[in-house]
Amino acid sequence: MRLTTSTKHDYDMIMPLQTVSTVHELRRAIASARHGGKTLGFVPTMGALHEGHGSLIRRAASECSFVIVSIFVNPLQFRPSEDFARYPRTREHDQALCAQFGAQLIFAPTVEEMYGHASFAAGEMATSTYVEVPGISDILEGLSRPGHFRGVSTVVAKLFHQVQPDKAYFGQKDAQQLAVIRQMVRDLHIPVVIVGCPTLREEDGLAMSSRNRYLTPEQRSHSTVLYHALNEVKERVQDGERDAEFLRVIMQGMLDDTPGCVRDYALLVDSTTFKPLQRIEGDALVLIAARFGNTRLIDNMHVTSEMKQA
Repeated sequence: MRLTTSTKHDYDMIMPLQTVSTVHELRRAIASARHGGKTLGFVPTMGALHEGHGSLIRRAASECSFVIVSIFVNPLQFRPSEDFARYPRTREHDQALCAQFGAQLIFAPTVEEMYGHASFAAGEMATSTYVEVPGISDILEGLSRPGHFRGVSTVVAKLFHQVQPDKAYFGQKDAQQLAVIRQMVRDLHIPVVIVGCPTLREEDGLAMSSRNRYLTPEQRSHSTVLYHALNEVKERVQDGERDAEFLRVIMQGMLDDTPGCVRDYALLVDSTTFKPLQRIEGDALVLIAARFGNTRLIDNMHVTSEMKQA
């Protein structure tokens, strides 16, 4: 077991950051924390950490006395044509940020540790046991990326079983993923509180994402159209617009008029069922997904019919 020690900001004690790679080591560290009366907060990640992840870790540290961060690029949620092989892996950087943000334990397993002798090669993965959440997993992101949410549900279910946290923290940028995980937890009676945390953005509004680093300077400049389109909808809803179809057309036009932007979807959906809306009555989510070169970005924003111009 490798130990890394760093000063934690805004904490009274200096605690060692442990990095473990096996379930046996993980459970031993967790048993020690439980024996000491600690409450466990868990932040699952695929690494390449940034300030958005930092906000999740800090939130966990503010509510729990022992914070575990998993770093695992999960092949099960990538299709062969996607970016599994080139997904950024920044181990030393991630360890430093985990210490800075207030984590006590990193779980960084190998594919073999997580899936045993499952078949795995070049982004193609097969294992004998899967967890699926039908319905909400089959639309939008699930339709654009077949099998993606099966991979997410399977790995998160395994991680919850391995860590057995009191609370688990997820970003609201991946709104459909958050909904899938919440449904899985309800259906399987997993004893964990799921905490959704606000999306963090760059100064120009682009949602923080590990994939932003793929963008060329020109693509990065054009990518802000996602935020501008979401904000346009929000402002029109504040002004009293309730026709979701009209707002959808506006968003699609903004994306289609942006150089290098290839629209996947842009629409307003019910915030619980994720079904497309004709009119905004109550809470709604504005969802958007587009490609810039080979990089696919997603974002969302919450709106409500109760909105009024500030």
